[in-house]
Amino acid sequence: MARGPVRVLRLGLRPYAEALRVQERCVAAVRAARSGSGSGSGSDPVPGESVVLSEPAEPVYAWGLRGAPEAEAAARLRALGAGLAAARRGGQITFHGPGQLLAFPVLDLRRRRLPLRGYVAALEELVLRLCRRFGLAAARALPPPFTGVWMGDSKLCAIGVHCGNHITSHGLALNCCTDLTWFDHIVPCGLEGKGVTSLSRELGRHVTVDHVLEPFLDSFQEVFDCTLVCSEDPGD
Repeated sequence: MARGPVRVLRLGLRPYAEALRVQERCVAAVRAARSGSGSGSGSDPVPGESVVLSEPAEPVYAWGLRGAPEAEAAARLRALGAGLAAARRGGQITFHGPGQLLAFPVLDLRRRRLPLRGYVAALEELVLRLCRRFGLAAARALPPPFTGVWMGDSKLCAIGVHCGNHITSHGLALNCCTDLTWFDHIVPCGLEGKGVTSLSRELGRHVTVDHVLEPFLDSFQEVFDCTLVCSEDPGD
């Protein structure tokens, strides 16, 4: 993987839709950097790459390209007080809400010479390293279709990515102290018979998104072999 600086945008508690908008601006920045950087070698730093970190401010059910709920199911979910959102990523319906870390890496896989399958594996490795930092040695990654990070038969971290012209978006959702009862109303990621868990549940103590940010960034830096630079929201 190529070395290079990656901007870290810590949005904090924000609506899911707002995090998506910031992500799209970051994607545009990578495209612009690529078009202006010529055809330099793959080992050059990759200007414009980012990772957008946020905690959803309100509950929302989001689905990928082929996972839209039927009208009746959508009305039932909306009646629970949750928002509904379509996302340009792989994967089916899942839940995002307070107590969950959303990480949207916007990386140029072509410049990093990293295939998409290898990128997904890198995201899993990132979360596995984070889990080991918290003493959860039993966390594991499973073969497709069980993408993500698991504790036994319960998913701790969901992964759903989009890659257009070798530029990544979307990414992962890690349950820190999420209210897991929201998952009871759906089949998370379309996987029947599987559960959902959180760092708080597995560790037996309250683990917030803020508790996770620094070890997450340490793990990100290791896995993607990069220097992280804190940045302000790129603005509208």
